[in-house]
Amino acid sequence: MKYIIVGLGNFGSSLAMKLTASGNEVIGIDSRIEKVDLYKEKISHTICMNATDEFTVSGLPLRDTDVVIVAIGEDQGANIMATALFKNQQVKRLISRAINPLHERVLQALGVDEIVHPEEETAERLAKKLCIKNVVDSFELSEEFSIIEANVPDEYVGKSIREIGFRQKFNLLVLTTIKKEEVKSILGKSRTMERVLGIATPELILKENEILVLFGANQDLEKFLKKRF
Repeated sequence: MKYIIVGLGNFGSSLAMKLTASGNEVIGIDSRIEKVDLYKEKISHTICMNATDEFTVSGLPLRDTDVVIVAIGEDQGANIMATALFKNQQVKRLISRAINPLHERVLQALGVDEIVHPEEETAERLAKKLCIKNVVDSFELSEEFSIIEANVPDEYVGKSIREIGFRQKFNLLVLTTIKKEEVKSILGKSRTMERVLGIATPELILKENEILVLFGANQDLEKFLKKRF
């Protein structure tokens, strides 16, 4: 995967280094030369440039980039400007960092694909979500074990947990499942809600568009996800 990360502060630099360490190609961008020099040996590529300049941004390899992440946190105006420029360039997937609730509403209006809150979501957690396809969320319990949320594979729809044999085949434990439901507010607007369906039993039948909550060793989780998707 190829990433562009704009802003090499604590969050952006940590994310860029973790994605690079996972074998991805990462371009780290910052307007401060000291940040670029600091991480040039730890990130695939680093560029000192102003990401709010349309001409400069248009010169980046955006067509070959899978994900652009605007991680600027110190300057809300620069964050919004850079996000708007990348959105206008129609990048494949655009993720931006929200600094406060008002800023988040502006980013939603710009139509970004995903909004992150570094105060709530660590760089390591986001890196895992980006690196492994179909992971909805992840919670690292230690260096060896994690809990992840992953979409139910099409081939498992209509089958029970016992029938699939998560424990026997993959050495994984299904903790629960989450169902996505469309609900309408009093104003008539629809939004997606997630409802936890309780402790999973061996007889539980998996349904389309549900989310699996799995516990296991990181190597077993990654092996399962790469094999299934």
